[in-house]
Amino acid sequence: MSHQWNAICAALALMLAGTSASAQPGDALRSAAASAIAKHPDVNARFNAYRAAVDAVAAARGSYWPRIDLNASAARDNERVDAAAPVSQSLGRSGVGLTITQLLWDGLGTRSDVSRLSHDQLARYFEWLDTTEQVALEVARAHYDVMRLRRFVQLAEENYVQHRSAHLQIDSRVKAGVGRGVDLEQAAARLAQAESTLALEIADLHDASARYLRVVGTASPRQLPSLTVLSNGIPLKPAQALVRAIRHNAAVSAAIENLRASRALVDVRQAAYQPRAEARLRAEGGHNLDGVRDRTRAGTAEIVLTWNLYNGGADQARVRQQVNLLNQAANQRDKACHEARLAAAIAFNDIARLSDQLVLLERNATAIEKARDAYRQQFDIGQRSLLDLLNAESERYSATRAYANAEHDLATAYARAHASMNQLGMQLGLSRAQAPGADPAEWTQGEDAPERCEGTPITVESTSREDLDARALRQSNATPGIKPPARRP
Repeated sequence: MSHQWNAICAALALMLAGTSASAQPGDALRSAAASAIAKHPDVNARFNAYRAAVDAVAAARGSYWPRIDLNASAARDNERVDAAAPVSQSLGRSGVGLTITQLLWDGLGTRSDVSRLSHDQLARYFEWLDTTEQVALEVARAHYDVMRLRRFVQLAEENYVQHRSAHLQIDSRVKAGVGRGVDLEQAAARLAQAESTLALEIADLHDASARYLRVVGTASPRQLPSLTVLSNGIPLKPAQALVRAIRHNAAVSAAIENLRASRALVDVRQAAYQPRAEARLRAEGGHNLDGVRDRTRAGTAEIVLTWNLYNGGADQARVRQQVNLLNQAANQRDKACHEARLAAAIAFNDIARLSDQLVLLERNATAIEKARDAYRQQFDIGQRSLLDLLNAESERYSATRAYANAEHDLATAYARAHASMNQLGMQLGLSRAQAPGADPAEWTQGEDAPERCEGTPITVESTSREDLDARALRQSNATPGIKPPARRP
C-alpha cells in the first residue's frame, strides 16, 4: 500500500502547492484558496480519515488469505501416579510448530465487511471533497468581504472629503459675512456624521482583514484585482441548479455512501447466524512432543466447523440495532439533500435577484449623481439651500454604497451556488486529486438517491409590475391615457 500512499500524497501536493505556484500574481482569490486548503486543519483531518479508511479496507481483505502462525515451546512436565506403590516421573519436552489456517466459509461476513469498509472509504473521500469546497467558499467570502470593505472605506473617504469641503466653504462664507451661522452648525453636524461613518468602515475593514487572516493563514494583499464574478457554469433555470446540487453535492454523496456502509453492516451482523468453516494444516517437530516420550514429529490436517447455536440473543439484538442505524443513515441522507437543495435554491435566487437589483441600483446611483451635481451648481448661485446639498450628498453616498454592496453580494452568491454543486474548486482553477478507488466521475447514486427531496424550484407569487404601475397611475390622478414609462429589461 505504500505506493498508493505516495500516489495520494503526490496528487494532493500537486493539487494544492502546484496550483498555488501556477497562479498568476493578479489572481488573488485562487492563490488564497490554494493556500488555505493546503494548510487548513479540517481538510488535513478529512484526508487523514480517508487514508485510515483505505487501510481499513486492506485489513478486512486480509481475511481472504491464509493465516500462518509459528509457535515454539519448551517445558518440563511432572507427573505422580497414585497406585499401590506411588510413582513420580518427570519429562522434558520442546518443539516448534507451524499452523496454516484458511477460511472456507463465514456466512459471507468477510465479503460484507469489505463492502462496508469500501463504502466507508468513499464516504470519507466525499467528506474530504465537501470540506475542501466549504473551505474554498469560506475563502471566497473572506476575499469578497475584504474587497467590499475596502470599497466602502474609499466611498466613506470621498463622502468625508465632500462634507469637509462643504464645511470649509460655509465657514468662509460666514467669516465673510455672507453666510448664516446655523448653516455652519448644520454643516459641522453632517461632517461629524461623515467622519463617524468613515471610522466605522475602517473598523469593519480591520475585522474583515482579521477574518481573512484566520481563514487563509496570510494577510490579504495590499493590492487586490478588480472584482471577478464566477458566473461560468451556472445553469440557466432554477430546476437545473437544484437537480445538479442534489446529484453532485459532496455532502449528499458522502451521506449515500454512509447509508450503503450501514446496509452492508447489516449483512455482517446476519453472518453470525451462519456456521464458520476453516481448513487447518499443522506440522510440529521437537523432543517428546505433546508429552509423549521419544515423539519427534507430528502433523495434522483438519477441517473445523463452528456453529454457534445460542448466545443469549445477542446476534438478533445486533441485527435489530443495525437496522435502526440503517434507517438513521437514510434520514441523514435526506437531511443532507435538503440542506444542499436549500443552499442551491437560495444562492440561485440571490443571483437572479441581485442581477436585477444591480440594474436598478446603477440607475439610481447615476440619477442621484447627476442630481447632486445640479444641486451643487444651484447652491453656488443661491438657488438651493445647504440642507438640499447635504441631503443630496448623503443620498449619493448611500446609493453608491448600496450598489457596491450588491456587486459583492452577487459575487458571493455565485460562489455559494458553485459550492452547492461541488464545482467551486474547479471554477477557481484548482485541480482535484483523484484518489485510488474513488472517482466521483464514475460514481452514481443509483437506487440510493435521496427520498422526499425533489428538485422543484420555489415559486413566490407577487403582484406584477404592470399592475403596480397601473395602481400608481390611478393614485397619481394623472391624465387618463398616459402610460408610465416602460421598464428597461
